[in-house]
Amino acid sequence: MSVSENIKEFKNNLPEDVTLVAVSKTKPVSEIMEAYNTGHRIFGENKVQEMEAKWEEMPKDIEWHMIGHVQRNKVKYMAPFVSLIHSVDSKRLLKEVNKQAKKVDRVIDCLLQIKIAEEDSKFGLDKNEALELLASEAFQKYENVRVIGLMGMATFTDNENQISEEFKKLKQIYDSVKDDYNFTHLSMGMSGDYSIAIKHGSNIVRVGSAIFGERNY
Repeated sequence: MSVSENIKEFKNNLPEDVTLVAVSKTKPVSEIMEAYNTGHRIFGENKVQEMEAKWEEMPKDIEWHMIGHVQRNKVKYMAPFVSLIHSVDSKRLLKEVNKQAKKVDRVIDCLLQIKIAEEDSKFGLDKNEALELLASEAFQKYENVRVIGLMGMATFTDNENQISEEFKKLKQIYDSVKDDYNFTHLSMGMSGDYSIAIKHGSNIVRVGSAIFGERNY
């Protein structure tokens, strides 16, 4: 099936309250335009410079989501245009996003990335670190970032029970803080596990290979 057929089928099958982020990392502009031409406008990238290059070349009504690990020295490149950063995994990164957003006179929406997977390769805050950040005096003073929810990645495994448990854990954390901080976004689930994530309350899924096919690194 083509990219446009894949994305249409995906959107027809997703619950109405779930936002689809089409993960276009490593994919050429021509393929992203195929998805764009179906009416889709939300795309996710995991490298800041690749996202910046695509932003420059592509229509300006696209919402670009940063879903990968972000180095602080790269924040300035995406501050002028990024719509949502899913992967804020430290106080220092949030501080830098606030600083760079201020320079371009924007308020940037962010999600805190919570580490729920067992793998060491995954980034993220634990629950206590996230709560400490949200309660911190520094955070209260930031005027150019808005934390609107949480993100997490499950362990890369075929064990669906384990994936379920990890998503369930993140949903519990989300539910325990969402009213205090007006959270609206819970970003969980990728091509392989998005249906489990939706079952556990995800309202934003990050899907790449199921739309664009396997990646060529």
